[in-house]
This record gives sequence, structure tokens and C-alpha cells, in this order.
Amino acid sequence: FPRVGRQIQPPPSTALSSYVSHRTVPSSGLDGAMPVESGSSAAARQAKQKRKSHSLSIRRTNSTEQDRSGLQRDMLEGQDSKLPLSLRSNLLDLFSQIEREFENLYIENLELRREIETLNDRLAAEGQTFEGADLAKGALKTKASHSTSQLSQKLKTTYKASTSKIVSSFKATTSRAVCQLVREYVGHRDGIWDLSVTRTQPVVLGTASADHTAMLWSIETGKCLLKYTGHQGSVNSIKFHPTEQMALTASGDQTAHIWRYMVQLPTPQPVADMSQTPCEDDVDFSDKDEADGEVEGPNDCPSVRVATTTLRSHQGVVIAADWLVGGKQVVTASWDRAANLYDVETSELVHSLTGHDQELTHCCTHPTQRLVVTSSRDTTFRLWDFRDPSIHSVNVFQGHTEPVTSAVFTVGDNVVSGSDDRTVKVWDLKNMRSPIATIRTDSAVNRISVSVNQKIIALPHDNRQVRLFDMSGVRLARLPRSNRQGHRRMVCCSAWCEDNTSCNLFTCGFDRQAIGWNINIPALLQEK
Repeated sequence: FPRVGRQIQPPPSTALSSYVSHRTVPSSGLDGAMPVESGSSAAARQAKQKRKSHSLSIRRTNSTEQDRSGLQRDMLEGQDSKLPLSLRSNLLDLFSQIEREFENLYIENLELRREIETLNDRLAAEGQTFEGADLAKGALKTKASHSTSQLSQKLKTTYKASTSKIVSSFKATTSRAVCQLVREYVGHRDGIWDLSVTRTQPVVLGTASADHTAMLWSIETGKCLLKYTGHQGSVNSIKFHPTEQMALTASGDQTAHIWRYMVQLPTPQPVADMSQTPCEDDVDFSDKDEADGEVEGPNDCPSVRVATTTLRSHQGVVIAADWLVGGKQVVTASWDRAANLYDVETSELVHSLTGHDQELTHCCTHPTQRLVVTSSRDTTFRLWDFRDPSIHSVNVFQGHTEPVTSAVFTVGDNVVSGSDDRTVKVWDLKNMRSPIATIRTDSAVNRISVSVNQKIIALPHDNRQVRLFDMSGVRLARLPRSNRQGHRRMVCCSAWCEDNTSCNLFTCGFDRQAIGWNINIPALLQEK
């Protein structure tokens, strides 16, 4: 039986037999059905049925039992049709169901329109506007190829997105004042997985890319200072030694490299005026990405091709690596479900940390203690304690329902974890049974970072957004993003550098660029 299109208005008043005579009724749902005769006899029947069209039209209101019995008599009696009475009765029941479905949909649309008009009136009273103001007219138009149940779900989703957008616009002035894009770092030929800032002078930005390279950048000028080309696969992470000019990179070639760098900073350039920076109310909500043009890499950037130390023990992709406090040991995380602890001077494997049931996604070390946290696709993250050389304890955190993409330490006794289940959770190391705060978002969370001084969490999302929260789970801001600036694809990582005056937050993504932001933290906390 053919499905009727998903229009809000019902079909025009048409005699039921005339509607059937022009269609072949398939066998699905009507056993033994066959094409209905057409031609001159059909034309005569159509003329006859026009006199009864007022009683056979599909109306928006429910038919009474008396009306239905009249319809049934018109359908089952006095008509020259080859359809058996049982099939004609079944056909009438199907049309009655369609009528009720249209009626329910029509009522639901009216309710949605009233709610949207109420929200529009409220915004107009407060002097706000939003792009979805004509939702009541535009969003309710649908294609006839979809079922009515799909239409209902689409309307609910559209209405929910529009109301979320209305709420977001109320914080536009705050984001404009405290979050500004300062500089873009462009030069990689593929997506950027990770980035980090040096802990020693000179302070530079490091990026790790799927184009098999790692790059060091001048924060003040955006110029590439050095390129590392020693890996044979995607470079998945980069971390800097706490006291020396050494970098640690992890790669898809199943190795981790330690290499030295020497850079000379160029003359700083003045920061561009960002007074016209668009903010949340200027966000382009379309899913359209810009054309994939080939990005020109830095031509005058010196390169390093040979690592001082190569760590080889994993049997799979090395997804992340980090320095333990003191810089004499490093830890690596791999898709072979293990994390390895190495001695930097000898390159020897000290410990293999096993226990995860699936691939590891990230690893992080405590800034002041010999603690390591590893994240995995098995929905858990584990805390490894190396403070006592004779006892290596491990604690398992089970609080997520999807892969844990990252877990990081704060300066105190907290761990913050992010997951593909669209949540971020804050944990107390002294009480690990349940999180002390949970942040729920609308998109998967990637490699998060926490500022050292103010403990602000930066959340990079799959949906190209970056949001800021405090440790209590209170949302502080969302970084500006529009069709003129911001990330155009998935944001993979964030990193803080609070000591820098121009850029104190950095993000990178699969649009092949890293971005430096200036976050006015005092103003941000004041607006809290």
C-alpha cells in the first residue's frame, strides 16, 4: 500500500474510489490485491463518486461512529469494483489510520508553532534576534518521501536546537569581551592531533600532525621555527622536557622519539585589533566545510631529521607520551593496550603497564608527583602510582559509558576525564568512588586541558566548538566560531599557557591549523 506524503495539510477532498482506481495496490498488507479496472467504466465511476465526495474526504477531525458507518456503506455497497469486500474494508481502515496520523501531526505542529512564537516574542521584548526566527514557517516543510514518524522526530530535533541557540545568544556579550582569537598557526598539510607549550625559555608552541611531522612555532609571530621529520607515520602527540630543550613525540610508526631543538625567536609583530571579533551570536551553524585546498607549508623552516633516542617496544600505534616529573623517565600509551615506562638515558623498558581491555587513547603525568593516568577505549582510565619504588599500585576509574579520550591531572588532588559519551567528570584522588562534578555536553570531548592557576577546563569538541568550564561544572564561555574565524573541523586538543600575555590558550584540529586565544580570565570569573 503506497505511503502518503508527509504534508501537514491533508490531501484534497477526493472520492476514495477515484483515489484507488489510479493506483495499483501491492500485495504487501493486502493479500490477493490486484490492479483496479480503469478506462471508460472508471470514468463513469469517478463521475458517480463526485456526488459523494463530501462524505469521503479525509478530514483533520475524528469521524464519529455514524460517519464511519456511512463511509463504510459507501465503500462496501453500491460500487462496481472487483476488489473483494474484505480488501475494501481493510483499505478503509488503512485510510482511517492515515487520517488519525495526519491529525496528530497537525496538532503537534500547531503546538510547536505556538511555543516558537512565544520564544520569539520574548526575544523581541529583550531586543534579541536569532537566525531561526522563521522556524515556524520553514522548518515545518518536509519532503513527501519520508514517513510521518520521521517528520515528528525531525521537528523535535529542530525545535530543541533552536531553543539551545536562543539560550546561547544571551551570553554573546560575555564571550565578546573575554575570549578573542589572536593568531592562527598554519603550515601543516594534514590534521593536527596534539599541541603543547614549552616549559623553558624560549617559550614556543609545538604541534603534532598526521602529515608525519611535528612543528615548533613562535607564539608571538605565528612563524614556524623548526620542523621534525624523523617519524614514518602520523605524529600523535608532543610534550616538552620540564627543564631542557628536548621534545618527546609519539607516532603511528609504533615508536616514540626524543629529539633536541634549538630555536631563535623572531621579532614580535603587533597583535591585530580584535575589537570586531564575532562571538556566539555570529556562529555559523551550517555543517558546510570549506574546500579542501592544499596548505602551503613553511619553505624557510629548518628541520631536524634524526632523534637522539628512539623508544621501541610497542606492537601497535603509539598514541601518546609524556615526561615523568624530573624528566628522567617517560611513559608511552599504545593501541597494543599497554603503557610503557622507559628510562631516558638508557632507552630501556622499566615497566609495562597492562590491564586495559582495549586500545589506549591517552596518557598524562602529574606535574609534581610520580603518578601516571592512562585512558582507554574500554571506557575506563587507570591511575598508576610510582611514588614507592617497591609498590606500583593501580586504581581503576569506571564512570564513563564510551571510550575515555583523555584524563589529566590538576595541580591539586583532582583528575579530570573526558569521553566520547559527551561528558567530562572531575574526580578526587582521595575519594575515587564517584565524580565530584559532571559536565554534560552535546558533542564528544577530545583532549582536554586544565589551567594551572585558575583551574579552568578547556573542552575541545568533535562539533568544532571549544567550551570553558570551572571545576564545579559551571560553564564560563564558548570560544567564538564563525565562517570567518575559528575551527572549521573537529577540534582535537587544547593547551594552556597562562604566563603568556598575548595568547594563553591554544587549540588545534583537523582543519590543519592551531589557534592562539586570549582569555581574559579575571573578567571571565567575574561574569561567572
